[in-house]
Amino acid sequence: MSDPHSGRPQRGGDRHAAPPAPRRTLLQKLIELVAPGPDSRDELIESLADAEQKELIAPESRMMLEGVIRMADMTAGDVMVPAGRMDQLDIASDYDELLHVVIDTGHSRFPVYEGGRENVIGILMAKDLLKLQRSPDLNLRTLLRPAVFVPESKGLNELLRDFRSNRNHLAIVIDEFGSTAGLITIEDVLEEIVGEIEDEFDDKDGESGIYTLADGSQRVAGDVDIAAVNEAFATMLPHDEFESIGGLVAHELGRVPRRGEAVIVGELMFSVMLTRGGAVRWFKVTRAPEPVPDGDGI
Repeated sequence: MSDPHSGRPQRGGDRHAAPPAPRRTLLQKLIELVAPGPDSRDELIESLADAEQKELIAPESRMMLEGVIRMADMTAGDVMVPAGRMDQLDIASDYDELLHVVIDTGHSRFPVYEGGRENVIGILMAKDLLKLQRSPDLNLRTLLRPAVFVPESKGLNELLRDFRSNRNHLAIVIDEFGSTAGLITIEDVLEEIVGEIEDEFDDKDGESGIYTLADGSQRVAGDVDIAAVNEAFATMLPHDEFESIGGLVAHELGRVPRRGEAVIVGELMFSVMLTRGGAVRWFKVTRAPEPVPDGDGI
């Protein structure tokens, strides 16, 4: 019933009034944006690009939405660090050996193996090495945390949900035969959505990007100018076609090198320490070994 003078419903009829329309979710807005809906995932991604060009969504939003869409078909095997390039610790190593690896690689978590690299028995947090320093008689096994194992075929969506619910940051990936295929971290998964994440290696102050490591080698950022590398190492690497050392190394190899790979350019050897977003973030740089003389030339 309504008041004939005001047109407003009487108090007794308020309980029958229609509820307010619910707020549209981001997904609903996206569906409305691309309607009539695209027929394929590629068309949906193209629609997002068009929406960005029309300034309907921000570039950062488009990148994240694309990441979510593409991640739906990706598995742990697509993103993992292969077993051959995993940085691991041997349970039989002494404290100095463990500390050297931790400082050299800069990771916060390490798979620990016993006997062979295939036999991962747990995960060691780098910060837990402080306990060994204070108590040398402490058994390293007591510091290990359980290792999480996932199959190569595990979807990234499901894996991310597991990481969040179990509060794990690293998982060992196994193949169909139960052998270690690689490892994957929550950062690897998130970067498929949000792009590169700053980490403990990143130069937050924007300084030179060239640092001396504990073993005397140098850690060099992939975006450092070639001229800076030449100055630091007294070399004459070409810098006519490329400005960054990462671009030069990728050109010499014919592709972007993967983590753990080493490439010799001129007098220097560039070993990939960290890759992010399809580019090398950090190289470990040493002098290239002297070539062995050919016996035929004697």
